[in-house]
This record gives sequence, structure tokens and C-alpha cells, in this order.
Amino acid sequence: MSGRWVCVLIGSDSDAPAMADACATLDEAGIAYDMKVASAHRSPERTKQLVTEAERDGAAIFIAGASMAAHLPGVVASFTTKPVIGVPLPGSPLQGLDALLAVVQMPPGVPVATVAIGGAHNAGVLAAQIMALEDSALAARLKEQRSKMAANVAEKSKKVERSTR
Repeated sequence: MSGRWVCVLIGSDSDAPAMADACATLDEAGIAYDMKVASAHRSPERTKQLVTEAERDGAAIFIAGASMAAHLPGVVASFTTKPVIGVPLPGSPLQGLDALLAVVQMPPGVPVATVAIGGAHNAGVLAAQIMALEDSALAARLKEQRSKMAANVAEKSKKVERSTR
């Protein structure tokens, strides 16, 4: 893949449904992406290879989703200086709290931007915002989306507004 794009990595194929919102958000923003499975624990060499190849092929940002110990975002960040967005996923008895803590507690010098547990949609939005720093057309589309969100809130308010004064 050529040009600037986003590399989406997941720790297991079972994480694909939870990360679908990130891909849908990137689609909506018109941003190209690849999504692949790379386990930090079961296939660390594959993870390194995928990150290295993606960076060589123009990946501008990495989104990594994982559950439980959730080391994938940190391992990805160890192989690149490109922005990495971690998505802690539910999938354990702790309902993602373990993943959140694993992703957010990175050592100094190896940051991972972290969204909410199951926050794949916001990972896609954040990736788009980062890409928009160098793409004024994308920045304009993101502003238009925000305007539509605000109008939608106002419209929903009209449906439920009540007053007793």
C-alpha cells in the first residue's frame, strides 16, 4: 500500500468485531488502512515484521487493540516512532480494566495514546485527527462531522425537551 495510511493490529481474530468501529471510522474519513492479527506474546517476530513493513510502506499511525495483558500496543510502540493508539478491549473477567491498565502504563519514552475500554471508534477519530494535521481537506471533513454531531444533539433535544415553568 502506498501513501499515508493506518496500520490496525489486533492480538487475535476474535478482536476483529471489537475493532470494526475503528475501521468504519477510518472508512468514513476516507483513510486507507490494513488490519492484521499479530500477537505480542504468541508471534512477537511477526509483530515486529508487520510494524517494520508497515512503516516502510508508509503507515503514518498504528492502532493496536488487545485484551487481557494487552501488551500489543506497547510492543508495537517499541518498534516504531510513529504514533501508536492503544485500544484496551474487554475479554477477561476484569472486563477490560486489566487491558486498560496494561496499555496506559507505558514507560517513559515509549508512549501509547490510549482510548477507553472498547473505544475503537475514538481510536479511528484520533488517527484521523493526527492525519488531518497534514491534510487540510481531511481537517475540513472532520470539522463538518463535528457540526453534524452538534446538529444531531440539538435535534434529539427537541424530541425530549420539557418544561414545567
